[in-house]
Amino acid sequence: MYYGGHAGQASSVSRIQSPEPKRETALTKKEIAKQIADRHGIDQVIAKRAVQDVLDSITDSLLKSGRIELRNFGVFEVKRRAPRVARNPRTNEQVRVPARNVVIFQPGKALAEQVGQLARLQGASGASDNLSGGSPRAVPANAGSE
Repeated sequence: MYYGGHAGQASSVSRIQSPEPKRETALTKKEIAKQIADRHGIDQVIAKRAVQDVLDSITDSLLKSGRIELRNFGVFEVKRRAPRVARNPRTNEQVRVPARNVVIFQPGKALAEQVGQLARLQGASGASDNLSGGSPRAVPANAGSE
């Protein structure tokens, strides 16, 4: 998930060349580790450990400060959702939803532009997905991870 690169290196975000066909399933940590291992000629186990270390660092930063900024990628931030009253669509019964913390992600300018280009390319080919949605996606802070 770290896309900042080091001095003198291009960021991974800028390496996106052309859109691939839409995947049936989400990219997994194992697949990310395999890509990194192949790209850098390292053992896949070491790459997977590095990916996990990055994810653990992001989690730790969110728990400590509530915000992490990854240049050229985006910002993860913990937000507090207020309690509310919802409605069960099956029974039409009112349900109290307690306050909770959620993690939101706001893409950085470079990522948003590239996703926007991807959406335009897919739009030209007849795809109907809007991948460049404007609002940040909220994920419950207690949502499980791989």
